[in-house]
Amino acid sequence: MIKIKTPQEIEEMKKAGALSKMALRHVGAMVRPGVSTFELDQLAEQMIRMHAGRPAFKGYGGFPGSICASLNDAVVHGIPNPEVILRDGDIISIDTGAIVEGWVGDNAWTFFVGTPSQEAQALCEVTLDCLKAGIAQAIPGNHVGDIGYAIQSLAEAHGYGVLRDYVGHGVGRAMHEEPNVANFGKRGRGVRLQEGMVIAIEPMITMGSNHVNVGADGWIVRTVDHSLAAHYENTLAITADGPRILTADAEGPWCNLQGGVM
Repeated sequence: MIKIKTPQEIEEMKKAGALSKMALRHVGAMVRPGVSTFELDQLAEQMIRMHAGRPAFKGYGGFPGSICASLNDAVVHGIPNPEVILRDGDIISIDTGAIVEGWVGDNAWTFFVGTPSQEAQALCEVTLDCLKAGIAQAIPGNHVGDIGYAIQSLAEAHGYGVLRDYVGHGVGRAMHEEPNVANFGKRGRGVRLQEGMVIAIEPMITMGSNHVNVGADGWIVRTVDHSLAAHYENTLAITADGPRILTADAEGPWCNLQGGVM
């Protein structure tokens, strides 16, 4: 069942969104060669707890980390590890979630480690544009298929793959609520968007195949051909005035050359 939020509840959700955004920005600013994904995880948890929140991911379905740290061909759900050290030229998707007063904020960004390849930079730029295109369709009266179509058509026009097995979702007092928000679809199809819905839009785009495998740890998702992948996510509310982003806005931080957050 889709849970419609009142204007007051959407205001309350902004606290969780802001904290998730803050954690993502601080972790992104720490991304550089020589840093481990475990160090990034520790910083995120410290930031979230310091501001009266709880990491939304830690313990969720048994997940051991406070962030998902997914490197290069890993699309999502990478477990932070002290033995995974960032190297120049890597790209890393960092997904952060925070719970504040029972509400969830969820966002992700792909960062450059040092100097990226031109191919990696192009992939990230297009994936970010896919996020913006999806958000632009998040208005009352449209359908989730309109969001998916906007993302899919843009990514595939550049020759990239669009994951089918993992999708965006509703957000509220649970991290995953109805409806599912796929990154592919047809215009006018699927659940009709209405005022008061809160969803996470999260394009997961690959340089090659859109097929993936889950690793031996039961979590990390990698492209079958080991092609690079990028992942961006914002939580937003559907309002009469258009999409209201509750986490990082689509013009905010992006994967820049220094790996920090703009």
